[in-house]
Parts: sequence; C-alpha cells; structure tokens
Amino acid sequence: MNVRGRGALDPGVAGLDEGSRFPLCRPEPLEALWRYAGLGDVQSRAIDVPTVFRDFDDYWSPFLGGQGPAPRYAMSLDEQQRTALRDRIQAHLPIAADGSIGLLARAWAVRGR
Repeated sequence: MNVRGRGALDPGVAGLDEGSRFPLCRPEPLEALWRYAGLGDVQSRAIDVPTVFRDFDDYWSPFLGGQGPAPRYAMSLDEQQRTALRDRIQAHLPIAADGSIGLLARAWAVRGR
C-alpha cells in the first residue's frame, strides 16, 4: 500500500510511505552510494516479480495482521476508517474479470567494480 491509498484519506501519514522512508531503494541513490564507496562501472537494474492475488480478500488479508507500516496503520484505524481505506484501495487496483489482481513487485540490483 502506498501513500496514494492512505494519504488521500489521511494526509498526515505521508511519512509512512516506504518510498520516502527508504530513499536508497531507487536506482540513482544506490548507484551514487556505490560510486561513493569507490566502485566504478556502476550499473543498476530492476528485478520485477509478478505477484498475483487470487482476489481482493487475498490482497487485503495481510493488512489485517498489523505487522509492518501499512498493516500497523490499517489496524490503528477504527472500523469505519479501515472500511473507507479498504474501499479506496480496492477501487484503484487492477482487478481482472476473474477477480484476480496482478501486481509487480520490484527490487533493485546494483553492481560495480
């Protein structure tokens, strides 16, 4: 869950966005760090992993566990707020005709000499 889902309902949670909290998790800062460490010929590439959820409940159920920033936030909400968040997220997901949700998980690999 990114800040578009929860930030639209509660702008005060923008600081929970993992993209902002972990700036090294992007190719440019990773490459700069490696160059700063004295490495040359630095290159990065995306590692994309297709992630398919059976249906929305399959996607949403981990948020109810309360572990990690997004689930912890979701569980801090009262039932009405959590339902609003759930509905907003569901409305913005790419749900296929069969109900499945295909997303892409991305990690960055970096190398240098």
